Amino acid sequence: MTKSLADMTNEERWRLFPIILREHDPQWKTRGLDEMKLLTDGIGAENIEGISHIGSTSVTGLVAKPTIDILLEIKEDTDLDKLIANIKAVGYIFSRQEKNPPPHMMFMKGYTPEGFRGQAFHVHVRYSGDWNELYFRDYLINHPETAAEYGRIKQSLKEEYEFDRDAYTKAKSEFINRVTDLARIEYKNRYKPVRMHPY
Repeated sequence: MTKSLADMTNEERWRLFPIILREHDPQWKTRGLDEMKLLTDGIGAENIEGISHIGSTSVTGLVAKPTIDILLEIKEDTDLDKLIANIKAVGYIFSRQEKNPPPHMMFMKGYTPEGFRGQAFHVHVRYSGDWNELYFRDYLINHPETAAEYGRIKQSLKEEYEFDRDAYTKAKSEFINRVTDLARIEYKNRYKPVRMHPY
């Protein structure tokens, strides 16, 4: 009998879902837009402060794990139990993330006990804020040479950490933090206002 994902250890999940890198797929943008509409329809636009396609799949030309990351910023008064039920209803698995910013939530789609199935998505749920991921994404979009450097770093780390997602993520952090600092200087307070970005 196959174990459920919840019953697996991190090591078992990492073996089942290794670090995979792909050349940029132009369909990622379209899939991201479609998924953000699906989420908005399911949750209700009245509960959303911002929704954005983030991560490497949002940067044209950048090698990426074929997982579309979405930052979903919700209003402070959103009913969280209803939110969880509505996102589960459109095919997501809920994961409580105590180390993530409030409300400590992440949702995943495309993961099964047999491995990946279909397009994988991660939805990172937060209250509205001036989030680093948005600055980092924009800097890579506007600085292709920096995006290419990031791609090379990811490819080298993939060889070392193919079956250890936490170590892979940690090893990228110095580069990400340095570029995010540059982005915050260049873009200043770009993401403080309320927004609905389609990319």
